[in-house]
Amino acid sequence: MLVLTLVAPAVLSDYTLHVAVLSLVYLLPALGLNLVYGYAGLLSLAEGSFFGMGAYASALLALRLGWPFWLALPAAGLACALLAVPIAVPALRLRSYSFVMVTLGVLVISESVAKNWIGLTRGDMGLIDIPRPRLAGMPLSSVAAFYYLALAIAGVAALAFRALVGSAGGRALIAIRDDETLAQSYGLDTWRFKLVAFVVAAAFGGLGGSLYAHYTSVLDPSIFDVFHTLTLMTIVFGGGAGTFGGVLLGTGVFLFVPEALRVAPQWRMVVYGLLLVLFVFRLPGGLGPALARLGRRGSA
Repeated sequence: MLVLTLVAPAVLSDYTLHVAVLSLVYLLPALGLNLVYGYAGLLSLAEGSFFGMGAYASALLALRLGWPFWLALPAAGLACALLAVPIAVPALRLRSYSFVMVTLGVLVISESVAKNWIGLTRGDMGLIDIPRPRLAGMPLSSVAAFYYLALAIAGVAALAFRALVGSAGGRALIAIRDDETLAQSYGLDTWRFKLVAFVVAAAFGGLGGSLYAHYTSVLDPSIFDVFHTLTLMTIVFGGGAGTFGGVLLGTGVFLFVPEALRVAPQWRMVVYGLLLVLFVFRLPGGLGPALARLGRRGSA
């Protein structure tokens, strides 16, 4: 992904740019999952749900109320952050396994609402003709133009994430992840810090969903499919949970590898699955930390 940001889109095919756009879109909810799991130590399956909620919120604001993308995007992030509060308040009082089940339930309920609230979401018929963002009165209709937009938004989000985890709050989350009892003994309000992490992660997911909806221009309940959640988990776990560079690297690698394997469609998912198993056994900490260790050895 870093290479693509340095290469002029005119040199790349539309398909390669399309995959690059999806990588940048998925980076936003992946940052959210990395915050809530990699830094706060909470395994949440609801990040895919917030991704879908943000997509529907932004699409409905644009289609029903005529809001421009530049207003619908932050509104989608804010809506997901607000929806995360009543979910997190009771869920964070549960033990780890129960918390995971609650977040899985949120994903299932979200899909059911999208399918059955036909008056709002049109159910399985989905939403169509979601408007593309406009800049200086012109719609960003080309893949290259949307690539630059996604790159700018993902870059701002990544910088905000970096500043957050590097702050005193980020260090508090790491302390809670490593030993919550010890963190409490030092006077940290661990429940409040985890609540903030969950809400901020939901906002990241909503922003990614908004970008996704306005890029694809169509939306249906399949946005809540567990595939999206598994993709985010693969990016975070494979790239390196609790690291910044690892997730940036994982977003590119784990979205481009399946596309590269399309040359052998009958073996594509088999090979991809074997690669994931290899990563689990050989690089349990993720690709980013492994490359960092390799670089330190080389410099030594």
